[in-house]
Amino acid sequence: MAIYTLKRVAAVIPVLIFVTLTVFLAVHFSPGNPVIMILGSDATPEAIAKLSQEMGLDRPFLVQYVHWVGELIQGNFGNSYITKVSVYEVLLDKFTNTIILASGGLILTCVFGILIGVIAGIKRNSWIDRLIMLITMIGSNLPSFWLGIILVSIFSIQLGWLPSSGMYNMRGEETFPVLLKHLILPSIAIAASSVAIVARLVRASVIEIMNADYMQTLRSHGLSKKSIYGKHLLRSILSPVINITGLEVGYLLGGVLFVETVFSWPGIGTLLYNAIMGHDIPFIQAGVVLVAVMYVLVNLITDMLVTYLNPRLRQ
Repeated sequence: MAIYTLKRVAAVIPVLIFVTLTVFLAVHFSPGNPVIMILGSDATPEAIAKLSQEMGLDRPFLVQYVHWVGELIQGNFGNSYITKVSVYEVLLDKFTNTIILASGGLILTCVFGILIGVIAGIKRNSWIDRLIMLITMIGSNLPSFWLGIILVSIFSIQLGWLPSSGMYNMRGEETFPVLLKHLILPSIAIAASSVAIVARLVRASVIEIMNADYMQTLRSHGLSKKSIYGKHLLRSILSPVINITGLEVGYLLGGVLFVETVFSWPGIGTLLYNAIMGHDIPFIQAGVVLVAVMYVLVNLITDMLVTYLNPRLRQ
């Protein structure tokens, strides 16, 4: 297992290099000159050339890339071009808020995705199964930002049950119940599509397992439904559930970037939106790389868990 783990960790390194290179290329060749944005359009050519040299923008592309990656490895994300504050300090605080929101969506995805999928699989070909499949088909195609707007319109504006923006209320009560109340709507918005996808996968796994020979044997030996479903069925679907959940984490992180804007959630999505609008390159690069690295690491951990649960995959 140790050798397999080392191989999987080593395989992640080229992926991370590709991610950082892609991000750097996208930002490097994007429209706009960061030097002009800092100095203003009235800056003299001499001032532009001097600041470009100080920022290292006059060096070859590969040199700039290697220097940037070296700074990232050391934890130095640079300073904002606009506010001059440390990117690391701001990004860490905002990313924590994003993790809170993504965790809320992940909990909903796991709980309701597995529950709905198991019910549909056990009740396959019944009206319950057909209704669930119809709902999941619709849910899997709903854009998270559009669903967020609908939720705000119904539960915040019309009914007034839940807050529509922020992590806490205007009175500054930073307590867990207040946070939980603000977390409900955005968590539902980002989790709806993932719940539908997980439910459909779990349903397919349940049907396949229920038709397996060993399940027929368990029934023939007179085991109760509670024992079959609670012990053998749930254990068998654990590996595919962990696998698809790891993949859905990436979708949740991507959906968070849009949902945060809809709900004014003070996370990395809102930060990236403002950075893109202001062409604040250090924030854009660091934020995108952080999300991408988190996605890669989550999938690595998921892969290791699935392999641990099913040793045959190591072959």
